[in-house]
Amino acid sequence: MLQMKDLSASWQPRGHGSGGFSRRLSRPYLSFVASALVALLVALLPLSARYGALRAFPGSAGNSPSSFKPKTMEAFSAYVRATDARNNVELQNSKDFLWVDALTEAARNRAHRSLAAGESQIEQRSTLADGRAIPCPDGMIHHWEGLIFVPGARLDDVLYVLEDYDRHSVYYAPDVARSKLEERDGDRFHAFLRFRRQKVITVVLNTDHDIRYFRDGPLRAHSRSSATHIAEVDNAGKTNEREKSRDEDNGFLWGMETWWRLQEKDGGVYVQAEVVSLTRNVPTGVGWMIGPFITSIPKDTLSFTLEATRKAVLSQMKQNQTAVR
Repeated sequence: MLQMKDLSASWQPRGHGSGGFSRRLSRPYLSFVASALVALLVALLPLSARYGALRAFPGSAGNSPSSFKPKTMEAFSAYVRATDARNNVELQNSKDFLWVDALTEAARNRAHRSLAAGESQIEQRSTLADGRAIPCPDGMIHHWEGLIFVPGARLDDVLYVLEDYDRHSVYYAPDVARSKLEERDGDRFHAFLRFRRQKVITVVLNTDHDIRYFRDGPLRAHSRSSATHIAEVDNAGKTNEREKSRDEDNGFLWGMETWWRLQEKDGGVYVQAEVVSLTRNVPTGVGWMIGPFITSIPKDTLSFTLEATRKAVLSQMKQNQTAVR
């Protein structure tokens, strides 16, 4: 039986034990000093140069394999299938369309007051199979779910923004640097998005997505999006720009699956997004730099996406009202 379980795990760097002082410096101590010097040097560089500097040091993500293996993607696929199955059951049941609907009455009322005040609700999730965690060898699965409320909006107002892929680079800048609708067949879309993600280092990714939209009624809709192509971009924006192969990339994003749910009620639209993504493990030696990027970017990106969606919908509504006048 599939279940959803809240988590509160966070990445923490390896600690260093304390001990007596010695004139002869130990290898761990030398390693610590070297890491500190690298950190200081990188911190002094402009953001655009930090990633290049990181790659120059032995043991960094740029000089070590990203450890991508077929079994990693197989585990991710199993996790996604389990999450899909749970989503399908919930959609067929239609009782708890939004995740806050399944909360106790007191918790649900608190959540709705928070949403009405303009706050977002972000929770970390974990899909279980038969009550057990789904292991992912040589990789990390990140699973987050978020919810916002767009006051005064109609269901079609939100769908207009979500389906307007040619303008996603405007709605979701700077996280989305480029966007283009490649093909549309009714409620099925194929879109290109170039992500630009920055946290100490800057990573640029070219991604293709297959998205399907479904109407669940006059006031409800949901969508299912799968990233069909993900490639890290080397020298982004330069004449020698190129996509790295899976064997040579740094493993910042290997998989991305998204479930959206929209419900119009309470004088606006509730927008819920659930994202499951796959990255490499935190590499040894540069966890102090790569760790925060890998573990915090998924949550930060979801939070930004939801807030940007609300902002874009409200802005579009205002433009439409001005045009009518």
